[in-house]
Amino acid sequence: MSKEIATLAGGCFWCMLEPFDERPGIESVVSGYTGGFKENPTYEEVKAGGTGHTEAIQITFDNSVISYGELLDIYWQQTDPTDAMGQFMDRGSSYRPEIFYHSETQKEIAERSKEELKDKLAIAATIVTQISPASIFYPAEEYHQDFYKKEGNHERMIPLEEDRQNRLNEVWGDVEKHEKNS
Repeated sequence: MSKEIATLAGGCFWCMLEPFDERPGIESVVSGYTGGFKENPTYEEVKAGGTGHTEAIQITFDNSVISYGELLDIYWQQTDPTDAMGQFMDRGSSYRPEIFYHSETQKEIAERSKEELKDKLAIAATIVTQISPASIFYPAEEYHQDFYKKEGNHERMIPLEEDRQNRLNEVWGDVEKHEKNS
């Protein structure tokens, strides 16, 4: 087994976790904050802005089972790569789409993946997702971990998921591509 880490930001981490969770080769998916300057930020601080951080997920995976490129394929289908100032209902730089690479190989794969994406969009727009070196990742508070699995949170997620799915359909054009377990 060859473990790697992928750090991906695509809006609300509650919504980003499920498409990656419980896939073969994925050891863990942790919600958290990265890309900013404030040490040990809280959810409220990141959400309010001013920390430089974005909500993100950090995935530990076995690259002999699932490749970094495959993770990026899943990632792109969960985001609107044409919106730099948030994702879906969540607005502001703390919800920006960004890929944080952990090696030069990951950087090259991410850049190639982003370039290939241009022909896959259903809309004419510029891809604005940033590709940046990974920085310190701060795990979010425990109540954010596996949020979608926790009892009582399903109802809170319905409006987020509906808005997200509507925009994904506009951007990607194929509803089937965006189902959670695609």
